Amino acid sequence: MVLKIFFPQCCNRAESGLLVGRWISGHDSAVVLAVIHYPFIPAQVKQYIQQMQAQSGVDLSVLGSWSLPKDGQEGMESFLRDLSTIFPQERWLQIRRQFGKTGFSCEVLSRDQICRKDSGEKAEKKKSEEDDGDAEQEDEEKVIFVHYEQRKVMLSQLHPVEAQESGDGSEPHSELRQVFGTVARSQPLFVLDRYDDGPLRSTHWQSEGREASIVVELLKQASVPLGLLLGRMLSVWTWICSARILSVFPLRFLSSKLSTCVQLSYRTERLQTLGAPQADAHMDFMRKANVLVSVLLDVSLGVLLMLWLYRDQHIAMLASNMVPAADSVAQQLEELLQWLMGAPAGLKMNRALDQVLGRFFLYHIHLWISYIHLMAPFIQGILWYGGLSACLGLTFALSLLSDMVALFTFHIYCFYVYGARLYCLKIYGLSSLWRLFRGKKWNVLRQRVDSCSYDLDQLFIGTLLFTILLFLLPTTALYYLVFTLLRLVVVLFQGVLHLSVDFINSFPLFAMALRICQPYRLAEGVKFRVLCEEPGTALHLLMEINPLKCSSVVQTYRTPTYSCYPRDSWAALVKKLFIGELIYPWRHKTTKSD
Repeated sequence: MVLKIFFPQCCNRAESGLLVGRWISGHDSAVVLAVIHYPFIPAQVKQYIQQMQAQSGVDLSVLGSWSLPKDGQEGMESFLRDLSTIFPQERWLQIRRQFGKTGFSCEVLSRDQICRKDSGEKAEKKKSEEDDGDAEQEDEEKVIFVHYEQRKVMLSQLHPVEAQESGDGSEPHSELRQVFGTVARSQPLFVLDRYDDGPLRSTHWQSEGREASIVVELLKQASVPLGLLLGRMLSVWTWICSARILSVFPLRFLSSKLSTCVQLSYRTERLQTLGAPQADAHMDFMRKANVLVSVLLDVSLGVLLMLWLYRDQHIAMLASNMVPAADSVAQQLEELLQWLMGAPAGLKMNRALDQVLGRFFLYHIHLWISYIHLMAPFIQGILWYGGLSACLGLTFALSLLSDMVALFTFHIYCFYVYGARLYCLKIYGLSSLWRLFRGKKWNVLRQRVDSCSYDLDQLFIGTLLFTILLFLLPTTALYYLVFTLLRLVVVLFQGVLHLSVDFINSFPLFAMALRICQPYRLAEGVKFRVLCEEPGTALHLLMEINPLKCSSVVQTYRTPTYSCYPRDSWAALVKKLFIGELIYPWRHKTTKSD
């Protein structure tokens, strides 16, 4: 079998010493994590490895020895070979680097060979030294060195994330996942650097000095009091939301339909996620990081919007333009109704029904204009206090804008409901009377169409009603079509607002920033390329990390949100519009989507 040795690039020019690492269970491979330099005391090395095992939970051991030619250390290789009796292993790796060659040579000693050397079988030793090199070349060809960048492998996460890596502690079966997991869990081994006063010196990716950031350390210190303060505030807010007065029917109904209340509830849940105890699982960490960055970005954009609103009298300008805009919309609706009450597009309409419907809708427009002019003195105050909600985030401002659009277009919604109900009544009446002509009826109990016999009076009355409804249908359908189009324009605008809110809430900004700035942190796999292939040395491969695709990053780390998308498909939506059923674009609070 081929022995694979995962060797860190930072140890290529390390001084001679012992190789510390781990044998991969279930696979014929080993992971080298560090090189402990000579001089050292074997008892201290054993004690140090036991401490690292207790801290990291990794089954660390001395894999073998590493020899780098150096003046004055001619007998170092034989000395390190003899240490195999002090650190007993099934196999002992004797890796050495030769002058003038880029690659390494490796000799694998089994326990039997070590015991024979200890018993003094010098003849066999002499015979092995005088070997012509064919057998040695054959052994070297069975060893493959896989060089990896230790820091990148330690910080990266292979995808898809398996259940074993989510915190249950079991060992993954994939060899590559075991290698990544071993390096990631061996962080306590990388704390020892050249500036420590301990008796041991080692080489690893952090041996020249520990990597640290003052900003990160300050944030860690500040996270504890901020977490406590956030927890107290959330507990008070949760107590207020659970008050019985908010469970009264009108308040509960309005809170489930207003976008601002839904966003407030969602923000509370996200903050509770941040206040939960910290877990070591990768997905939990990424979810909290995405939530934190999303909330900070949302609040920052909201503060910028608030600064723009309260600068240069923008709120006063919006309030002064709102009433003239409402008057202009009302005037255009009146002109549209006058056009419908005549002969729209040359169509012959039922004049009596046309006049009744037109005057009915004109009366509602006059009521709406009176309501707008009554509220005109308070519009600037409403906008001024409503603009303060932007300090909670841009999503709150967009949700409040959606609610204001729904409030100021309530007359269009009423027109749509009146027209849809009247049109739906006629459609269902015509379909029922059409079944009467064919001698059938709808069986409510069995939910199917059954045959039925009708007498002459029933057929006469049915024919009369069918004729009346059929000739009145074009007039009703025209009004329904016009107001449905107006309603769809409003729903489309609100849908854009809801999609913007959901995008800000669910987009994994932290994960995407990692993918762009440090693509090795989110790994989809690895690729290998030949690094060195020299005669007399083993094959050397370089392991490079393949970053996760951006689409996969969004799909994997997208935060679940309350869906604002319609439950029905496009075919079901068109069917509802055709038969006149009402379409409610409200977001359902209990419906979550990934």
